[in-house]
Amino acid sequence: MKKILILSDGRIGHVNQSIAFAKYLDCAYDIVEVKFKTKFFKVLSYVCDNIGIKVKGLFNAEVHARYDIVVGAGSGTYYATKVLAKEMHAKSITMMLPKGYRFDFDIIYMQNHDAVAKQKNMIELPANFAYVEPQGIYHKTKKRSISMVIGGDNKVFRMSVVRLKEQLDFIKTYYTGYELAISTSPRTSKQVEELVQSYYFDYEVIFSKTPVNPIPDFLEQCETILITGDSTSMISEAISYGKANVVVLPLESKNDNKFTRFIHTLAQKDYIHIFDGTIDNKNNKIDFTYYAQQAIT
Repeated sequence: MKKILILSDGRIGHVNQSIAFAKYLDCAYDIVEVKFKTKFFKVLSYVCDNIGIKVKGLFNAEVHARYDIVVGAGSGTYYATKVLAKEMHAKSITMMLPKGYRFDFDIIYMQNHDAVAKQKNMIELPANFAYVEPQGIYHKTKKRSISMVIGGDNKVFRMSVVRLKEQLDFIKTYYTGYELAISTSPRTSKQVEELVQSYYFDYEVIFSKTPVNPIPDFLEQCETILITGDSTSMISEAISYGKANVVVLPLESKNDNKFTRFIHTLAQKDYIHIFDGTIDNKNNKIDFTYYAQQAIT
């Protein structure tokens, strides 16, 4: 069995993609935090990489074993992925497009919406790697149930309380007779949380008060899950597991961006329905095992 070294930049969304990759391969893995010694050393890593120099002294990473594969996700991991993989004669893999660094990894996972010319070492994905394991946090009480996951502002979108209220009003009416479950997320604003609490839902998680993730249970038990369009990781989870229909509640943005391209690409392939005042049942699921195995064959 191959053993995988996962390099962590401390960002859960990045690390979870690498963990998902290892789990789909059913491989043992260790997680090691990697950090550049100074901000200047990170800048220097781009220069060194551009001219093909691998300097282990630019970063800290406590690695005490040998591995068959080194996996990185996030700009803080890419240079170390190359350096450590070369040192161990291991395969170097990135879970996202390594912008700023040369694309000479053994395998690069890239999104369909990444605006680069595909190379032989790139595997194109419709979504981020996600591995879903229900936790028993949510248990539906009615035969038919739907769930909602509310995110928050990010660098592209601002969540409108007025627009969200219109969407929630529609959902409450459209799904009359269903059990309605809802969860906010770490990025949900206080204003939006107050809006959610002004309604009556059969099951409710306000993340700032109860920091748990019921999404895996929603996917396992609910007929439909509705998710705001600000989080690629939440949407990736939704299209990777279960049989639930996935409806994305779009947010407003001024310009074309990776989030809108991501959502529209998924809609074209019937993984999701983008809410436009109507509901449609779309529930195609991604076989991430297939994509993971491509990296080792």
